[in-house]
Formats: sequence, structure tokens, C-alpha cells
Amino acid sequence: MNIPSSILTMLVGIGVTLISLWYGQNHGLMPIAASAQASQIDGLFNTMMTLGVGLFILVHGVLLVAVIKYRRREGDNTDGPAWHDNFPLEILWTALPAVIILGIGVYSFEIYNSMGGLDPMGNHDHGTMQSHAKMRGSAIAGTLSDTPQNAPQIQPEKQIALGVGAAPENEGKPADLVVNIMGLQYAWIFTYPESGVSSGELHIPVNSDVQLNLGAQDVLHAFWIPEFRLKQDVIPGRTSELRFTPNKVGEYRVVCAELCGAYHGAMKAVAFVHTQEDFDSWIKEQQIASTQNLEEAVAVNPDKLSDGEFLAPYVRDIKINPESLEQLHPTHH
Repeated sequence: MNIPSSILTMLVGIGVTLISLWYGQNHGLMPIAASAQASQIDGLFNTMMTLGVGLFILVHGVLLVAVIKYRRREGDNTDGPAWHDNFPLEILWTALPAVIILGIGVYSFEIYNSMGGLDPMGNHDHGTMQSHAKMRGSAIAGTLSDTPQNAPQIQPEKQIALGVGAAPENEGKPADLVVNIMGLQYAWIFTYPESGVSSGELHIPVNSDVQLNLGAQDVLHAFWIPEFRLKQDVIPGRTSELRFTPNKVGEYRVVCAELCGAYHGAMKAVAFVHTQEDFDSWIKEQQIASTQNLEEAVAVNPDKLSDGEFLAPYVRDIKINPESLEQLHPTHH
């Protein structure tokens, strides 16, 4: 039975569309989505994956059919018929990519705006804080006056807005938590201006509006947390910003996505998303650990502590009460 070419073409089109839609939504290539903004990026990626799979099947399907149908038969040494000036086909392969690229461009721009993407026209070295303050979601780092003196400083006079600022619904509202981040060969340093804590790890509370102010001390770096779907170039002499809402408690990788030197591959850190209670507890622990009053740190001055005081933090683990420890003879320790 000969099937009309129009029906065959329609069936092939339906098959390619169904396969593309299924694989585009079930490819499993993305890591877990751990921020409120991640679903928008995933939607854009899935759309591009759907279109890519459809084009891949279409192009390679045509090639495969041509190789089989128009293969050289035995004893046939003639040239094939020359095809030229197929105007409808030229219109199709010109218009189709143009429409796809235009559609993806508009879609991605809408996502960028909904996430709070900063105005690219604002990325000029005007050099004054006033000019940045007028830009929506512009990067204005919190004071670093409370940070340790050996912590890298972000120069406010060189701040330029780059990255992702406040979402439209949070525009004009201060972030729940501000973290200043300095990239240097080969580490990330995280400073919390409100509490004065500095760390080699990023700790943030879940479901809070977090603003990261990023700077570089030496060369170009790129701050990237795949699970948050956020990546931002970090440029020496400029400050960039990432504002987002983590929505899953867990431990995530922080990597540098820009070749920054011989040991670029070792420039890694860990981002911890805590419950609000655990985050508050971590901040308190860091403040105690860094306090100038060493008496508050039990293990700092062990010579001035009794045996019971020294071992008191461990009695829970070794099942001995503090009073029993005080009665032990020093020679038994």
C-alpha cells in the first residue's frame, strides 16, 4: 500500500514532535534545583533541549534517508540530477532558524528580567556611588568596617552593577542576608558584614532573600553554584551581585568557572543551606570562636581551667558527669 507523501510527512512530524517533547522534559541532565530561580532556568534549558532534539532528528533523519534512498546502484556510474534554485526550501532553512533564535532570545530576556537581571546599560565606569544607586538592584555592598583586617576589601568607589539583583516583587526591599565574597587565587572568602564573621564556606538560611556582593582581588574568576543555576563573572576592580532565594536545605558545590591560573581546579568551596535556627547557631559559634575574649573559648586556655571545666564539653559523649571528673587524680589523666 502506497501511503501519500503528505500523510507520511505529517506522521513523521508528529513522531519527531512527540519524541522531542518527551526527551526535552525528561533528559535528567540538570542537577537538583535548590533555589527559587532555578525553575525558570530549567524551563529555558528544557525548551532549548526540545528544539535541539527535534532539529537533530530532523537533520540526521533526512541525511539517513538520503544515504539509503539515493545510494549508488551497482553498474550505475552516471551523475545524479542537479538540484538548484529551490526557493521554498531556501526560505524554510532561513526562516526557521531565525524564528527559533528570536523566540529563544525573547524568552531568555523575559526570564532575565523576572529574576532581577541588572540593566546592562548601567555597566559603565561612571565612578560614583550616586550613579549606581539609581540603577534597579544596583550592587551596594554592606560596610566592611567590622570585617577582620586581613580580609580582602571591596573598594566601594569601583563598584559597578553586574549580575542579578532584586526580583521585581522585592525591588526596593533590602535583602534578608548580605554576604560579601572575595575571589582570589585560589579560594573564596565569605564575609558577613552584619555579624563580622568571615569564613571559607558559604552558610545561608533556607527560604531567605540572599544578596551576594562579589569582588576579585587579582584575576578574573567566575562564581558558580550549579544547583542554584547561578553563575557570575567576578572582575577585579568591580563589584557584581547575585540575589536569590535558596529553597532546599543541603550542601552544594561552589566552583570557579573561569580559568584563573595554574591551580584553578582547586578553587572550590562549599555552600551550606541551613534552617534559620541552624544558621543562627552557626553565626553564634563563629562569633564566639573569633571573639577577643579567649576565656569564652574552652580549648583556648586549657592551663587556666580545671580538669572538670576542660572536659565538661565532652562528658555527654564519654558518659561521665563533671563531678566525677573533678574527683579524678591528676596522674590518671
